[in-house]
Amino acid sequence: MSSASTLIRQCVVLAAIVIALTLLAPAEAKPWVLACGAAAFAFFLAVSLYRHRQIRRLTAEIDEVLHSGRRVDFSNCREGDVAVLANELGKMTARLARTSESLAAERNALADALADVSHQIRTPLTAITLMLPAVERAESDRERKRAVRELEAMIERVSWLVTTLLKIAKVDAGAMHVERREVRAAEVVRRAMAPLATAMDLRDVALVLDVDEAAVFQGDAPWTAEAVENIAKNCMEHTPPGGTVTVTAREDALATTIVVSDTGPGIAPDDLPRIFDRFYRGATEGAGVADQVASNDNVRQPAGFGIGLSLAQALVSAQGGTLRASNNPIGGARFEIAFPKLVV
Repeated sequence: MSSASTLIRQCVVLAAIVIALTLLAPAEAKPWVLACGAAAFAFFLAVSLYRHRQIRRLTAEIDEVLHSGRRVDFSNCREGDVAVLANELGKMTARLARTSESLAAERNALADALADVSHQIRTPLTAITLMLPAVERAESDRERKRAVRELEAMIERVSWLVTTLLKIAKVDAGAMHVERREVRAAEVVRRAMAPLATAMDLRDVALVLDVDEAAVFQGDAPWTAEAVENIAKNCMEHTPPGGTVTVTAREDALATTIVVSDTGPGIAPDDLPRIFDRFYRGATEGAGVADQVASNDNVRQPAGFGIGLSLAQALVSAQGGTLRASNNPIGGARFEIAFPKLVV
């Protein structure tokens, strides 16, 4: 039933009451009863019409919000029940507007992420496609084995990329299971560095471990080890032959820290603010596959995908820790993982 019909029914009922009271009143009181009833009826009708206009205006503005998508300002309502309703509607409209903007931003971010993922996967696949003719045209078993090894290495990179992207997706979706128990930092560091020992020997990069055996923190050992491994791998790849990657672990009254540093060129000032951005590889690492595949089939592996450090930060943050990047005063990059103590 519309508000106009309700108002008419209320007026009819009030008029009937006034007439009934007038008929039942004594003869000398009937003029006074009729006058008071008429005044009350007029006041009721004026207030009802005023509120009816306010409600109709609010209804029209809400309709514009729902169908036109524009924001409406309800601040011109005065005191009263309708003003309270308008205030709550204003809050609801602001919340809906923020939710709509957030959804639009997430939709755009998802589209950008899908485009980046597509590009990052297509890059090594293109390199693999260009490697196949080199395998087919190999004139000796030695050349064929070398090309096959490069092809296997590229396939492993694609597999690592897909696995890492799935882990990042789990972190973003909040579906990653993180345990909270006491973990020894020394065990985490050794577990993280074990897979990189052979690669460091081949690159002639020395590994120095300086860990406090008594240092512990509350976290997840496997995820922390993977974060440290990704950071150390990044440092190894940017350290020239003869350089050093150092990993330290300490515990104090405030936090347990794991620091990974190298003797490489360090992080450029322009890259430092974006070092943990997903798919960001820095200004000097943006070469495409076309620049990396020569006409003589001497195929080189492309630069990193730019997600190792992003995954490391996501894994550390999921455990309540922090990951910060900086440069050593004497040169080289420095990454510090800190797990603060809940009780100081």
